[in-house]
Amino acid sequence: MANIKSAKKRVLVNRTKAARNKSIKSAVKTSIKKVEAAVAAKDKEAAVAALTEATATINKAASKGVYHKNNSARKVSRLSKAVNSIA
Repeated sequence: MANIKSAKKRVLVNRTKAARNKSIKSAVKTSIKKVEAAVAAKDKEAAVAALTEATATINKAASKGVYHKNNSARKVSRLSKAVNSIA
């Protein structure tokens, strides 16, 4: 561990932020998997419902700075493309 007081604080703050980011990223991955599972099952209603939830989760992550806005836009685009591919 660091010797300087500010460096000790940095370590603690970084640990806290890393835990928060990990939690948010995990939630995003889970919501993406729900959409992909519904698409694989060809369940249009469930896929649309999961897509709206996933979009909200991804956009919140982007607004909090966990993901870059282009990264989140790409994720949402790919999910909506997959949902729209269900006939």
